[in-house]
Amino acid sequence: MKKLKENNSNKRKSQRQTCLVPVDGKQGSPFDKTQTIDISKGGIGFISPTKISLNKEIAMEIELSPEGETVIVVGKVRWVHPIADSDKYRIGLSFEDVLSGSKSRLNQYFQK
Repeated sequence: MKKLKENNSNKRKSQRQTCLVPVDGKQGSPFDKTQTIDISKGGIGFISPTKISLNKEIAMEIELSPEGETVIVVGKVRWVHPIADSDKYRIGLSFEDVLSGSKSRLNQYFQK
Protein backbone atom coordinates (compact mmCIF):
# COMPACT_ATOMS: atom_id res chain seq x y z
CA MET A 1 0.00 0.00 0.00
CA LYS A 2 1.36 3.42 -0.98
CA LYS A 3 1.61 6.04 1.78
CA LEU A 4 0.27 9.50 0.89
CA LYS A 5 2.72 12.36 1.08
CA GLU A 6 1.99 14.61 4.08
CA ASN A 7 1.26 18.25 3.36
CA ASN A 8 3.98 20.64 4.69
CA SER A 9 1.39 22.84 6.40
CA ASN A 10 0.32 19.83 8.50
CA LYS A 11 3.87 19.42 9.80
CA ARG A 12 4.20 22.99 11.06
CA LYS A 13 4.21 23.51 14.81
CA SER A 14 2.96 27.10 14.52
CA GLN A 15 0.38 28.63 12.22
CA ARG A 16 1.85 31.22 9.85
CA GLN A 17 0.44 34.68 9.32
CA THR A 18 0.70 36.60 6.06
CA CYS A 19 3.50 39.16 6.19
CA LEU A 20 4.15 40.91 2.88
CA VAL A 21 7.05 43.27 3.55
CA PRO A 22 10.34 43.85 1.76
CA VAL A 23 13.50 42.71 3.50
CA ASP A 24 15.98 45.47 4.23
CA GLY A 25 19.10 43.69 2.95
CA LYS A 26 22.46 45.07 1.90
CA GLN A 27 22.60 45.81 -1.84
CA GLY A 28 24.21 42.89 -3.68
CA SER A 29 23.67 40.48 -0.74
CA PRO A 30 21.48 37.36 -1.01
CA PHE A 31 18.71 39.38 0.66
CA ASP A 32 18.75 42.28 -1.79
CA LYS A 33 15.30 42.37 -3.50
CA THR A 34 13.84 39.80 -1.10
CA GLN A 35 10.31 39.92 0.34
CA THR A 36 8.74 38.11 3.27
CA ILE A 37 5.60 36.10 2.62
CA ASP A 38 4.61 34.73 6.00
CA ILE A 39 5.84 34.49 9.59
CA SER A 40 5.14 32.46 12.71
CA LYS A 41 6.70 32.24 16.15
CA GLY A 42 8.82 29.39 14.76
CA GLY A 43 10.01 30.76 11.42
CA ILE A 44 9.61 32.93 8.36
CA GLY A 45 9.01 32.40 4.66
CA PHE A 46 10.24 34.64 1.89
CA ILE A 47 10.78 34.98 -1.85
CA SER A 48 14.26 35.71 -3.16
CA PRO A 49 15.90 36.05 -6.58
CA THR A 50 18.90 34.25 -5.03
CA LYS A 51 19.00 30.56 -4.17
CA ILE A 52 20.23 30.26 -0.59
CA SER A 53 21.99 27.13 0.67
CA LEU A 54 20.13 24.69 2.89
CA ASN A 55 21.12 24.84 6.58
CA LYS A 56 22.66 28.31 6.13
CA GLU A 57 22.38 30.26 9.38
CA ILE A 58 21.20 33.85 9.07
CA ALA A 59 20.90 36.52 11.77
CA MET A 60 17.97 38.90 11.31
CA GLU A 61 16.25 41.68 13.17
CA ILE A 62 12.47 41.49 13.16
CA GLU A 63 10.42 44.57 13.93
CA LEU A 64 7.37 43.51 15.92
CA SER A 65 5.64 46.87 16.15
CA PRO A 66 5.53 50.31 14.52
CA GLU A 67 7.02 51.64 17.77
CA GLY A 68 10.27 49.81 16.98
CA GLU A 69 9.96 46.80 19.27
CA THR A 70 12.39 44.25 17.79
CA VAL A 71 13.93 40.84 18.34
CA ILE A 72 17.14 39.55 16.78
CA VAL A 73 17.03 35.88 15.84
CA VAL A 74 19.27 33.36 14.16
CA GLY A 75 17.39 31.38 11.56
CA LYS A 76 18.33 28.31 9.56
CA VAL A 77 17.26 27.71 5.94
CA ARG A 78 15.15 24.54 6.02
CA TRP A 79 13.90 24.37 2.43
CA VAL A 80 14.27 26.11 -0.93
CA HIS A 81 11.84 25.64 -3.85
CA PRO A 82 12.05 27.25 -7.29
CA ILE A 83 8.88 29.17 -8.17
CA ALA A 84 7.33 27.92 -11.42
CA ASP A 85 7.62 30.25 -14.41
CA SER A 86 9.89 32.56 -12.44
CA ASP A 87 13.56 33.11 -11.69
CA LYS A 88 12.81 33.35 -7.94
CA TYR A 89 12.84 30.94 -5.01
CA ARG A 90 10.43 30.33 -2.13
CA ILE A 91 12.51 29.84 1.03
CA GLY A 92 11.54 28.58 4.48
CA LEU A 93 13.64 29.51 7.49
CA SER A 94 13.19 28.31 11.08
CA PHE A 95 14.15 30.39 14.10
CA GLU A 96 16.93 28.59 15.96
CA ASP A 97 17.90 31.14 18.63
CA VAL A 98 16.80 34.53 19.97
CA LEU A 99 19.87 36.76 20.40
CA SER A 100 18.29 40.03 21.50
CA GLY A 101 14.85 40.56 22.94
CA SER A 102 12.99 37.65 24.45
CA LYS A 103 11.41 34.53 23.04
CA SER A 104 8.37 35.24 25.23
CA ARG A 105 7.96 38.65 23.52
CA LEU A 106 7.99 36.90 20.15
CA ASN A 107 5.39 34.42 21.43
CA GLN A 108 3.23 37.25 22.82
CA TYR A 109 3.28 38.99 19.45
CA PHE A 110 1.69 35.94 17.82
CA GLN A 111 -0.96 35.59 20.53
CA LYS A 112 -2.42 39.04 19.67
